[in-house]
Amino acid sequence: MNTHLISIAMIVFSAVCLNCECTSAASDEDTKAVRTAANHFYSALNKVFTGEVEPMKNAWSHQADVTFMGPDGSFLRGWKPIAAEWEKTASMKLGGKVEAKEMHMTVGQELAIISNYEIGHNVGPDGKTVKVKIRATSLFRKENGEWKMIGHHTDLLPFLSKSTSD
Repeated sequence: MNTHLISIAMIVFSAVCLNCECTSAASDEDTKAVRTAANHFYSALNKVFTGEVEPMKNAWSHQADVTFMGPDGSFLRGWKPIAAEWEKTASMKLGGKVEAKEMHMTVGQELAIISNYEIGHNVGPDGKTVKVKIRATSLFRKENGEWKMIGHHTDLLPFLSKSTSD
């Protein structure tokens, strides 16, 4: 099964879970907490660009069911390989800054989906600034009262794509 179909299946499954398991809408408190968790993720992402990885590790759930489909074309399952990927990315010190724009949130009592653009810039392998504008979908789950990322899927960035770096 290709990654596009898996992504669609993951989003549909999450939407079904949000609609079926939740008998009432998310509280305003949960909606604010999910927005805060998303902002924490993007703050952590920008710190990864400087080589600092710990805030990113704190943004994620450390469970075996988490997934990451990053801008390099990878499809990682489970916290250990995802943590290793963030460490590798931090070591690249890509520089720059990326922000979430046009954020659309669907928040349930235990799961949340956020779709947005990631817009900004990084430094490419040649040392030149590369503009970034990709689509992203993030999944969050409430764990022990905190919203943690359990999935992140983005468009490809050609300068990071495995097909161009292999």
